[in-house]
Amino acid sequence: MATFDDLLEEAGAFGRCQKRIFALFCLLSLPFSGVYVGIVFQGFTPDHWCRDSAVVERRQACGWSLADSRRLTVPLVNSSGVLQPSSCEQYEVDWNATALSCDTQELNLTNVPVTACKDGWEYQYEGRKSFVTEFDLVCSDAWWVDMYQSTLNVGFLVGSFVFGYFADRFGRKLTFLMSNMMNLVSGIMLAVVPNYISILVLRSIFAFGVKGGWMTTYVMLTEIVGMDYRRTVGILYQMIFSVGNLLLPLLAYYVTDWRWLQVIFSAPYLFFLSYHWFVPESPRWLVSQRNYSKALEITEAMAKENKKKLSTNIETLHEDETDSPTASLLDLFRTPNMRKHTFILMFNWFTSAVVYQGLIMRVGIAGGDVYIDFLLSGLAEFPATFFILFSIDRIGRRLPFATANILAGASCFDCCLHS
Repeated sequence: MATFDDLLEEAGAFGRCQKRIFALFCLLSLPFSGVYVGIVFQGFTPDHWCRDSAVVERRQACGWSLADSRRLTVPLVNSSGVLQPSSCEQYEVDWNATALSCDTQELNLTNVPVTACKDGWEYQYEGRKSFVTEFDLVCSDAWWVDMYQSTLNVGFLVGSFVFGYFADRFGRKLTFLMSNMMNLVSGIMLAVVPNYISILVLRSIFAFGVKGGWMTTYVMLTEIVGMDYRRTVGILYQMIFSVGNLLLPLLAYYVTDWRWLQVIFSAPYLFFLSYHWFVPESPRWLVSQRNYSKALEITEAMAKENKKKLSTNIETLHEDETDSPTASLLDLFRTPNMRKHTFILMFNWFTSAVVYQGLIMRVGIAGGDVYIDFLLSGLAEFPATFFILFSIDRIGRRLPFATANILAGASCFDCCLHS
């Protein structure tokens, strides 16, 4: 009895049709980079200190530098053995009740008591506008910045489960288009809402749709190519994420407003809606739904584009193609061997998260070198992914995974050593 894989081999395992669809879907990984690591630029926290309106007015009148007025506003604190201006405290002086002259910055304020910032903050960032500077998410409110990425991960988690069900229930193509509509609307709204709570809510919805669409696309790609190409297509699809990492710092260099960056991250999903006319439903999913006529129509169209001709009747497919048991999350832990592999892969992904967050942290503190550091990280990631792909094909799976973990451990050690 024939299987759908036999039919797909006749239609072309990775012909012109699959390559075209693969190229279209690879574009989806480019904005995904901005969604995932755009916080490096959107949530950039520049050098900051307490603002005092009276001192600001005097600085403008006397032509002081930021450093001159900063000496009147904030005390020096011991940071890792070095005296540095405080970011969260100011001298407890009412400069409105004090006669300020243009040489007042030379006053000795060593024994003046200090207090928390009362009049907001000033930032030194050369025109870059992040949501940190817009909403003053520093000092006691700095934890709100972490929530921006936390809500993203919550959206990713829920989206993985929900869109997995949607893709099986309503089809890959409809689920993909639905996610893009959600991404477009929530992404643009995220760029215009006026308060930070709304931003966090929309960020989770945006992540929910982005992860669902990206995952559904991954499934579609592996279902329309032959078995020998699934692994390669899946890994190459994810490698385009590294290309997005290369483009992101160049984009952020010219677009200095975090809201416009968000618009740019969201706008491509309008283009992805046009895939309705260029990408077919997964014929493998249609076979699982016993919709043989539509599956045959799509497979014949694929064969025609690949300059092939079908000889197998789709209605003679083996029963295993349509009567497969329903899988669930519990299957990952049902047998000892499956549990072992599940925990190993989970450990590898947490490791990856630590390394990536460490990278984001180090890029964040790089200050003026943020673009160069992030660009170099993308350049390093792309060949590393290619190395793992090549190693898997040549020498098996275990050694590349071990090598990746050794490198990950070394990277973590390096992050700790230099943080």
